[in-house]
Amino acid sequence: MTDPSLPQITDSHCHLDFPDFEGKLPEVIARAADAGVTRMVTICTRLRNEPAVRTIAEAHAPVFYAAGTHPMSAAEEPLTSTDELIALTRHPKMVGIGETGLDYHYTSDSAEIQKTSLRIHIAAARETGLPLIIHARDADEDMARILAQEHANGAYACVMHCFSSSADLARAALDLGFYLSMSGITAFPKSTELRDIFAAAPLDRILVETDAPYLAPPPHRGKRNEPAFTAHTAARAAETFGVDYPTFAAQTQANFDRLFAKAAAYQGAA
Repeated sequence: MTDPSLPQITDSHCHLDFPDFEGKLPEVIARAADAGVTRMVTICTRLRNEPAVRTIAEAHAPVFYAAGTHPMSAAEEPLTSTDELIALTRHPKMVGIGETGLDYHYTSDSAEIQKTSLRIHIAAARETGLPLIIHARDADEDMARILAQEHANGAYACVMHCFSSSADLARAALDLGFYLSMSGITAFPKSTELRDIFAAAPLDRILVETDAPYLAPPPHRGKRNEPAFTAHTAARAAETFGVDYPTFAAQTQANFDRLFAKAAAYQGAA
């Protein structure tokens, strides 16, 4: 049970279906509650795994989920369709489309199929009103161009998950009304330039996440990340924005509720 005196926050992006958490979810979710992390969105990165991810959300009250094809898997997985994605959103705890996006760091050879997959996911986000969850790595120009082109074809909501790209891509996303999400990377001592990019963004467009089991923030860097550690990232982020932790936590909660309105409505009805 969450201590009501603790500021409440949401881990907007984690991967609770990964083997790192097998058999450990009850205690992982309990530790999250102890840290004030009252909700988490677990992300399905290959649609064949959607039933397992959905089952996790169904079994644990604080957990919601999103589903899509990760860009690094786009060449290995069957190309989804907008209709297939839309059908998945009928589940009451399925609250986002993705993660999708572009990753040219290791998988630039699949750039064209990544772009096709991305546009399919955008169409589903536009059709359903659910937020698009974007992974972007070493693909800033193509990412900014496609997001803007597609937005001109019809507005949609979006979060740039685990944002660690350029100031130019940050501005492009913010100009489209999108959100930026802060991961544990933003709490690393050498991430000054990235923190500066966030500090220039409006506080009402910021989310926090773990991307667990990856990218644990200090003091857990190098260890398996988990939703409870969102609190460490958020505490450092509050310093970046020059506000106290309760203020930052409350603002990011409001931001999450605005962007992930389906999750917020579900919580309100619970």
